[in-house]
Amino acid sequence: MKKQLDIGVTKWRFIVVMTVMAMFFCSCRHSGKHEIHDADNEVEIASGLNISHYRNFTLVEIKNPWREGAMLQTYALVPRDSLLPDDIPDDAIVVRTPVKSALVYSSVHGGVIKELGEVQSITGVCDLEYFNMPEVITGVKEGRIVDAGKSVSPTVEKIMSFMPEVIILSPFQNGGYGILANLGIPIIECADYMENTPVGRAEWIKLFGELYDKRAEADSIFNSVKDKYDSLRSVASMTKERPKVISETVMSGVWYVPGGSSYMAHFYVDAGAEYPWADNNSAGSLSLDFAQVYDKAGDADFWLIRSTTQMTRESFVKSNPLNDKFKACKDGNVYQCCTLETTLFQDFPFHPEILLEEYIKIFHPGMLPGDLKYFAPLPDE
Repeated sequence: MKKQLDIGVTKWRFIVVMTVMAMFFCSCRHSGKHEIHDADNEVEIASGLNISHYRNFTLVEIKNPWREGAMLQTYALVPRDSLLPDDIPDDAIVVRTPVKSALVYSSVHGGVIKELGEVQSITGVCDLEYFNMPEVITGVKEGRIVDAGKSVSPTVEKIMSFMPEVIILSPFQNGGYGILANLGIPIIECADYMENTPVGRAEWIKLFGELYDKRAEADSIFNSVKDKYDSLRSVASMTKERPKVISETVMSGVWYVPGGSSYMAHFYVDAGAEYPWADNNSAGSLSLDFAQVYDKAGDADFWLIRSTTQMTRESFVKSNPLNDKFKACKDGNVYQCCTLETTLFQDFPFHPEILLEEYIKIFHPGMLPGDLKYFAPLPDE
């Protein structure tokens, strides 16, 4: 009888101990989940990015720029030599850091990776012709970097031949990734281009700082960019003259101009210019025809054009005789940037202070010292 009683007591004690342990572990896991929701966001200005640091991982949330209140993607960045934490959100894609191998779709993101001193991690690229980076061009020639073809239809076989740890690209509304989504490779959806302020877009360097364990370096670069941009904007705000500016040209009957809430429209206003569509609320592009643009901005003082070939004023007018109706064209104030001969696209997204300075020099000659780096007036011949 005593033996049976001892066994019963022992069994009861075992059950109590196991119950207490289960409660302890459950409370720990619940605490981890609770901690995730209470963490502070490290991002100051960017509207589409959240970064929260935890004891064993970093949570990165990228907001869906096309659906208010929705997330585009969530990532849990975990040090590559550590165990996988058990309190990672169920919907988070795990990325081991620092990243050692990346397929990069854009020279914009290639440039920021290079600035952080991690260009050797670029093991594959898409749209090679737009990479104005000697390290990438040489790497492809020597076989160290894979040319995966066009970003709209990358060569899956080539990607599988080197299996990068991550794919870094810019997402598009209602866009899919086809078979790429089934390769098991985390796709980092960098929606930085959808930010509506230049400094907000530049802050996305913090995402790359987390991916490459270069948090301090990324923070330092961003703080420097922000301070310089604010200083230049303050200088431009002192001028009383506000020249009117337009950009780009009509293509196949459509003239795409920046929406009034886009980061490019903010550039023009911050540089002390009047932008005809500043009162528009779109953060993307507006699709207009020639007549609509001329009606609102035929008297524009400056005209900015980005192209892949060098033009003269003669060839510019010949391409569309109606161009000569604009005041800017008549006055010789059409400024062109040949994007294949400069590093404009690679530089300005994460260094908007450089482009802001350029615009101030164009719109307000003599206000700042130095020559133009990217743009030049169209030559007569």
